[in-house]
Amino acid sequence: MMNAVHPLSSMNRPEAIPFEPCHDAVAAVDRLVEIYARNTAFLRAAFREVLKGAGSGRERARAYYPAIRMRVETYDPIDTRLSYGHVAEPGVYQTTITQPTLFRDYLIEQVGQLLQNHRVAVEVGESDSPIPLHFAFPEGAYVEGEHLEALKRPLRDLFDVPDLAVTDDAIVNGTWRGKDGEPKPLAPFTAQRVDYSLHRLQHYTATAPAHFQNFVLFTNYQFYVDEFCARARALMASGNEDYEMLVEPGNRITRRGESGPAEEGHAQRLPQMPAYHLVRGDHSGITLVNIGVGPSNAKTITDHIAVLRPHAWLMLGHCAGLRDSQRLGDYVLAHGYVREDHVLDDDLPTWVPVPALAEVQVALEQAVEEVAGLSGWDLKRIMRTGTVATIDNRNWELRDHVELVERFAQSRAIALDMESATIAANGFRFRVPYGTLLCVSDKPLHGELKLPGMASAFYRRQVNQHLEIGIRALERLRGMPPERLHSRKLRTFMETAFQ
Repeated sequence: MMNAVHPLSSMNRPEAIPFEPCHDAVAAVDRLVEIYARNTAFLRAAFREVLKGAGSGRERARAYYPAIRMRVETYDPIDTRLSYGHVAEPGVYQTTITQPTLFRDYLIEQVGQLLQNHRVAVEVGESDSPIPLHFAFPEGAYVEGEHLEALKRPLRDLFDVPDLAVTDDAIVNGTWRGKDGEPKPLAPFTAQRVDYSLHRLQHYTATAPAHFQNFVLFTNYQFYVDEFCARARALMASGNEDYEMLVEPGNRITRRGESGPAEEGHAQRLPQMPAYHLVRGDHSGITLVNIGVGPSNAKTITDHIAVLRPHAWLMLGHCAGLRDSQRLGDYVLAHGYVREDHVLDDDLPTWVPVPALAEVQVALEQAVEEVAGLSGWDLKRIMRTGTVATIDNRNWELRDHVELVERFAQSRAIALDMESATIAANGFRFRVPYGTLLCVSDKPLHGELKLPGMASAFYRRQVNQHLEIGIRALERLRGMPPERLHSRKLRTFMETAFQ
């Protein structure tokens, strides 16, 4: 049972909602919305009563996440070309659901696939997984600390609180082991795991999860943010029909036809990893996140964005070129990774290969051709495909030179950075299509180090083109059918049915 229950006189909870069959995806999601809204409203009301001092303070309030489940009794013949939307064998499958309004389009698609592929009803009802009070508040709501300090009993005596036992990544890591009679997972994340990440996204990026788009760019330099925002504001001012609005940290919105946010000003403080969203109505726009430097940030942000189930993410950043034949400004298209970042060693062992994805590689190469105006043999003048080494030591240059050269030579690495392999590995782990296009900004092994003035000039010259390539690549991927982009190569033996 989640959270040790202290002895209280009674349990206050809304009337239980049994599971009911649904043969229509929209009706099923509407039912999830109804249950979630009722149960979270119940918890908020109970909390207000506690703050007012109503009642004896001995009654524990509890409400449960809604859930969706499906019972499959045969080995149904399915289209084996599909990577999701079906289960592998007979059994009962279930997942808890949070914020179904935010995930409405995604849920309708996933449930629709199940209904079509297995031709049995899905069942919607209440799970036995309590909603932590912390996750029952709508976006933007918060509780004053002094109110909590005034409580006569500890908060966990009166309400359920987040439980790490059900917020881990056992399902998506493939290490989940169910108990006898327990339903198998229907989705890669539990509701509480999703809620945890949605709250962290707001904290780290200073933008609401609802603004995140399905196509994501990660960068490690502010120059890219400045260029992205300049482009986005110009698109908005021109009335371009492709995108609806630009959202910046602090949820500052510039809508189509406007030259800037309706309310001037900035977020109270720039967050650790600010996000910028070029929004389309169906969430098929582009999100740019400045993750800063290092594999820890790269893992943190992809851990949380993954619960939104994006269609693709790309790393656009700078790297050290390891070959003498490379020039500053050349591009590196990663087709393999040497993982010495160490932040994912416990979740994805380093012996697991992280392959290049053909669909993403082709989109990136074609985007380089378009923007640079080169193709075929001529393209090799400015772009090299090869292995990228990612490390967690920013001062790697201070290590023994002979040792480094030997290791890089053995791995055939052509570039070195601190984020790309982490982002690719987490894409592999979370079944999110990934890719990397880096720009050579220095060549430490060959005596070409960045100096302040030289670096600034380099960035101004290259950022515009590099960002244009990344945007065009994502727009190409957006034009692909989802079943082609979400290929089977990222799926394992026993997968969840949800993407």
